[in-house]
Amino acid sequence: MTRPFRTAAVIGAGTIGLSWTALFAAHGLTVRVSDPREDLAEAVTDALTQYAPHLAARGLDVTGLADRVHIAADVTDAVRDADVVQENGPERVEFKQGLFATLAREAPAHALLLSSSSAIPSTAFTNELADEDAARVLIGHPFNPPHLVPLVEVVPGERTGADAVQAALDFYTAVGRTPVVERKEIPGFVGNRLQNALSREAVYLVEQGVVTPEDLDKVVTNSLGLRWATVGPFLGSHLGGGPGGYRHLVEHIGASMQDMWDGLGRPAQTPDQQERLIEAVEKAYGSCTYPELAETRDRKQLAVLDALADAGRTTGTATPKEEN
Repeated sequence: MTRPFRTAAVIGAGTIGLSWTALFAAHGLTVRVSDPREDLAEAVTDALTQYAPHLAARGLDVTGLADRVHIAADVTDAVRDADVVQENGPERVEFKQGLFATLAREAPAHALLLSSSSAIPSTAFTNELADEDAARVLIGHPFNPPHLVPLVEVVPGERTGADAVQAALDFYTAVGRTPVVERKEIPGFVGNRLQNALSREAVYLVEQGVVTPEDLDKVVTNSLGLRWATVGPFLGSHLGGGPGGYRHLVEHIGASMQDMWDGLGRPAQTPDQQERLIEAVEKAYGSCTYPELAETRDRKQLAVLDALADAGRTTGTATPKEEN
């Protein structure tokens, strides 16, 4: 590891921030949390109680978890001794500009400054920072909830230093995540762009009356979801080509796939259509509360992670050959 990480500041205690808090504490870090919400202490306590079983299921020692988490009086108090800062504020450039100016000023000079931004590249909100401060700012975008879903998209800005990128990789790896460096800034990064592409077509298919929201979810969870939990789109396509691999697939069905790309839909989503879609989703899932649905999701995600880990231990993992 390029540097030690002992103390983390979590700025913003919504769903993502609370999940980060539990994860960092479960990995032994001292965590200081800042958020203007009036129920911050209660929200942190509830989150730690809710997430502790999930973390224990991943083999982490959650004894004394709450003792490692502290409520900060404000942002300055939260970051004063931080080795790493994870920001989880609103998706507004102006807000992040002001907040990161404060973080750069108040956090120790060695502190790594990370943003959970899901769409805004860090270059957009670091343009007024000094070079030495911009050098330690980058995106660390998780998927909800980050204490369970392993991926973190590590996206450096135009002035982010190479040492900060390596430190981010080290940090997220140390807390059990799977960081992936993205080599070019683009709004929405990779994961959300893929998700939004699928979501757009899903909305279009429901809007056109092809399928209901509930049945569309069944299509994904009983086909693509199963496949993509084990292989990504490119490896899936490579396998889809049989022994001839991706080349065979492209040569034989590439033209028809391109025709389908040209025919992908763009939802109209007029106010009336949007309301009909909302009502259809509520009809499918509105009988359950948010906590009930979230708990079911998390339990299933834990089962998938456990199954993948077991498969890796019993059969090994096939990896591409390294080029010399």
